[in-house]
Amino acid sequence: MEELQKTFTRLLMQWNKQTNKRDMPWKGEKDPYKIWLSEIILQQTRVEQGWSYYNNFIEAFPTVHQLAAAPEDKVFKLWEGLGYYTRCKNLITTAKYISKELKGVFPINYDSILQLKGIGPYTAAAIASFAYNLPYAVVDGNVFRVLARYFDNDTPTDSNEGKKLFTEMANALLDKKNPGIYNQALMDFGAVVCKPRQPLCANCPLQKNCCGFANDKVDVLPVKEKKIVPKVRWLYYLIVERAGKTLIRKRTQKDIWENLYEFVLLEHTGAVTIDELQQLPAFKKMFGNTGFSINTISPLYNQKLTHQQLYGQFISITPAKKMLIDGYEEVDRKSLAALPFPKFITSYLKDKNVSLNLL
Repeated sequence: MEELQKTFTRLLMQWNKQTNKRDMPWKGEKDPYKIWLSEIILQQTRVEQGWSYYNNFIEAFPTVHQLAAAPEDKVFKLWEGLGYYTRCKNLITTAKYISKELKGVFPINYDSILQLKGIGPYTAAAIASFAYNLPYAVVDGNVFRVLARYFDNDTPTDSNEGKKLFTEMANALLDKKNPGIYNQALMDFGAVVCKPRQPLCANCPLQKNCCGFANDKVDVLPVKEKKIVPKVRWLYYLIVERAGKTLIRKRTQKDIWENLYEFVLLEHTGAVTIDELQQLPAFKKMFGNTGFSINTISPLYNQKLTHQQLYGQFISITPAKKMLIDGYEEVDRKSLAALPFPKFITSYLKDKNVSLNLL
């Protein structure tokens, strides 16, 4: 096993030096602020999607002090469409802490980095190794996959046993002299060679020593024991607009899209027609005896989140007179365009077939 481990590290570093051409704007970066920013953006996000967000954030907030001082709505607007908005909330909290409490100086050791809000073992290891060349192995989905296949290990990667096992394995394989280069090489290798689907086994430099390949198990590794059954939600958004002003609210509850904005929401347990929607007690409570006209009804929209499947429609409504709904406020179209909305809503707003030209 020890010889197999040494061969793995040697061949990986050789591949990285001779073959790896994967380019990213943060690759080779030593500024812990920029590394931290890139790692937070890339949590649960593909590199291709996160690339432009990283560049936009660095352009808007070159330093942690500028990020900390920015209005929160501006930061969330820049994050708009990236999803997993708790990351953005934690980003703001941590930026303010580093700017104020640490005087803008990023922590320089693993344990201190790990104490920052929104940072777990993987992100702490990435920052520690990339910025300070400290010997901490990163363990993410790419690493789980490569190690499970190379060593033909079918311990479920999402189990406590699996997480502990693969973390120990990753640290044993780590090039202690060049941890940052090694960590980046391993993640790159998992992204471009040992891919989740259609891995490039025929041209893989580790193929001769790969136990998973030898045992014809590449397609079934890594193993996961938990299957996520998504919760289905039906969201009906009423775009209540009169005299150029629209009713919106900021989501403050501990739920999806916290700190983002939305139109008047009626959530139901299943699909309903527009007639059925108008018979719901919540709809009647909102409109009471106020007359209204329905202008447009959108097609069905859907979005899949990690643990939820969302469906819904958007109904444009003009009330006969000015109306207020508890928890909502009126904003004009210019203000509306500057506010951060979840992707479910921006998909509708950007649809060319939508008659409301809100953006």
